Amino acid sequence: MKALVLRQTETEPFKCQLENIDERFFPEAQRSESIKIKVHYSSLNYKDALAICGVGKIIKQYPFIPGIDVVGSVASSSDANFKVGDLVLATGFGYGEVQFGAMSEFAFVQPQHLLKLSGALTEYKAIALGTAGLTAMLCVEALRQAGITPEKGPVIVTGASGGVGSIAVYLLTKLGYQVSAVSGNSVCYQSLLQLGVQKVYDRHHFSEPCRPLEKQQFAGVIDTVGGDILANLLTKVQYGGCVACCGLAQSYQLNTTVMPFILRNVRLQGIDSVYFPLIQRQALWQELARLIEDDYLKKFTREIALADVPSYAKKLLEHQLYGRTIVKIG
Repeated sequence: MKALVLRQTETEPFKCQLENIDERFFPEAQRSESIKIKVHYSSLNYKDALAICGVGKIIKQYPFIPGIDVVGSVASSSDANFKVGDLVLATGFGYGEVQFGAMSEFAFVQPQHLLKLSGALTEYKAIALGTAGLTAMLCVEALRQAGITPEKGPVIVTGASGGVGSIAVYLLTKLGYQVSAVSGNSVCYQSLLQLGVQKVYDRHHFSEPCRPLEKQQFAGVIDTVGGDILANLLTKVQYGGCVACCGLAQSYQLNTTVMPFILRNVRLQGIDSVYFPLIQRQALWQELARLIEDDYLKKFTREIALADVPSYAKKLLEHQLYGRTIVKIG
């Protein structure tokens, strides 16, 4: 089978290349506990790009197969809940990070991490959304659970040209929110405005130092970048507002004060989609499938081959891509 393999040793530099492998290449522990999946699609997420480009120490052991999202069909199974031919989806749970991932013609996934595709959640929609879509949905749900309805005021999304950000923008506008966006990719501004965004800010607008509390502008924030932009926006959230924080594309550091939290009752909600319980994912996936229209996915999604992944990973890290990139494998 063909697979995208990452290699690095003490004497040899990092490399990423297509290789022909067999099942024995996968760790025995992963094979013995898992269902064998014939991979139809994977996708290229920010975390995948870091791993594929050898940046950020995402991968701790080599050799390794990246790919945190998988959509495919069951090739063999000893689990009564899954039969050969079932269409399935898996995202997160350490695949493509600590367990071999999906950028291979076959993958091995534990049954407790698999969702069967059904209803409006088609193969294409599942992979076009992938981890990014689930994360965006979790962020939107965090705002809703905090009582941030469209009537409460405008919301803003950072990293809005990326996978999570662009889906979050779409979901919020579809649900009736007044949405602003922050992006460092000026090429994407028009696309964001076409989605219904009220205003697009360059990321430098929110990168400057500011006072502990600034004018109240936003009822909610979905932040995918962290760093100075998150710190700046916290000072501009209105009383009782909520910030859903899910990424660190700018920085993992946060230099802020307690003032927004203790004087404006602002909530900072962390969002993790990797280990979010599977049983709670099902309803979110179905709502995602209902809200996201196929025409939108086709406009903001590109399809590439496995051999193209390294070059597109580099483009993603250089902020040259808008929306989602899916990888057709089988």
